[in-house]
Amino acid sequence: MNMIKLEKQENIAILRIDRPEAMNSLNAQVLSELADGLDEVENDCGIKAVIITGEGKAFVAGADIAFMHGLDEQSGYDFGRLGQQVFRRIETMEKPVIAAVNGFALGGGCELAMACDIRIASERAKFGQPEVGLGIIPGYSGTQRLPRLVGKGKAMELILTGNIITAETAGSIGLADQVVPQESLMDEALAMARKIASNGPVAIAYAKKAIQQGTELSDMDAAIVLEADYFGKCFSTSDQKEGMAAFLEKRKPQFTGQ
Repeated sequence: MNMIKLEKQENIAILRIDRPEAMNSLNAQVLSELADGLDEVENDCGIKAVIITGEGKAFVAGADIAFMHGLDEQSGYDFGRLGQQVFRRIETMEKPVIAAVNGFALGGGCELAMACDIRIASERAKFGQPEVGLGIIPGYSGTQRLPRLVGKGKAMELILTGNIITAETAGSIGLADQVVPQESLMDEALAMARKIASNGPVAIAYAKKAIQQGTELSDMDAAIVLEADYFGKCFSTSDQKEGMAAFLEKRKPQFTGQ
C-alpha cells in the first residue's frame, strides 16, 4: 500500500491516509488501498480496535476533484458506489473504528469520519459537505449518515449551504464525539482504543452490531428484540464466563474472544 500506511501498536491498528500533497483526497486507488487495509486488520485476530487518521494538515479534504472532473454518469455512479462500499465495511466490521480527525474533514472526508464508530476531533479540525458548490451532492452516503447523526434539519442546512464548521460546532451538534487539543489527538484516540480493547472482544462486536443494526430499524419493538438476541448470545461465550468470574473473584479478566 502506497497511500495507506498501516501501523500496529500492540492490539491497536492505525490506518493513516498518506497523501498529504493532495490533502489526502480520495481517488479510486486510495479507496482500494483503504479496503485492503481494512481487510488486513479485520483478519488479524490480535487487533482489537482500529484508528483512522490522516497525514499532514488534513484528515481527508474530500474526493479528488481532478479525478472526478472527467467522470460521466455511469463512472460517477461507480465511483460513488466504491466509496459507499468501503465506508460501509467500516460500519459493519466487528472491530470498533475510531476516527482521529486531525484537520480538514470535508466531503468524502466528513463521510469517512461519519462511517467510523467514534469521532475524536482536533480543535483545529473542520467539517463540512461542500459538494453542492461543485455541482454535485455527497456521494459516499453523507446524505444518509449526516441526518442520522445531527438530525434532518441540521443536515439539510449543512448540505444545502455547503458550510464548513469548526470542531467545536461539530461537537455541539453531535458530529464529533470529543474535541481535544491538536497535540494530544493521537494520545486520546489511542487511550480510547486501549480502553475499548481491554473489554470482552465478543461483547464489543455484539454491542456494535446491536447499535448499528438497531438504529437502522424503524420499529423499536424489532430493535429491542435484536438487542435481546445479542444479549442472549453473550451467554454462550467463554468471555462471559470469564468476565463474570473475574468480577466475583475481584481480579482482572483474561478475555480470549471466544
